[in-house]
Amino acid sequence: MDLAVIVAIIVVGYLVGSFPTAYVVGRAKGVDIFKVGSGNMGATNVARACGVQYGALVWLWDGLKGALAVLVARMLMPDNAAAASVLAAVAVVAGHNWSFLATIITGSIKGGKGAATASGTFLLLAPTFLVVIVLALAAAVVLLTRYVSLAVLTSVAAAALAILVLIGLNVLEPVYSLYLFVAWMIFIRHRSNIYNLLAGKERRLGDRV
Repeated sequence: MDLAVIVAIIVVGYLVGSFPTAYVVGRAKGVDIFKVGSGNMGATNVARACGVQYGALVWLWDGLKGALAVLVARMLMPDNAAAASVLAAVAVVAGHNWSFLATIITGSIKGGKGAATASGTFLLLAPTFLVVIVLALAAAVVLLTRYVSLAVLTSVAAAALAILVLIGLNVLEPVYSLYLFVAWMIFIRHRSNIYNLLAGKERRLGDRV
């Protein structure tokens, strides 16, 4: 693999991920998303601060960031689309979680938690049956508990385990093991949510800031 191409995939993915969708949408509604609710640059915080429809817009937009990074990577490295896709997925989620652009805007390291952006990459990387199972699991957890964070953590853990199983069965190439870094980054950014869930203090879907 060409080192210059690998670097280009990582840089492009990171910069695409860095686009602060939640901040832009929040500002359009007169809200500084970094100063309300959890202060997180994500769809759930926007939904609580601005309305569910705006949260859905942020989720869709952030998901498209993930898909775009993967598609660009495949164009840059068409002879090894699997490796290109996984590298882009890791880079774009890192860019979203620790956004260069959001850091410039706020003067401190800011970002989201990676779920929506990761979902955009997952749709293109994972087999269709696995995507359906993971989405159904996430939807079931939200419907039963109204905890978005629990749905994210449960589905991400299930996806990571499934990827390992599929690699072991030779359904996916070994390079897909790098995708576990995406799961790791999501769990790292959800530390406070995990603590709140365990303490019974986590906000539910529909709660306002």
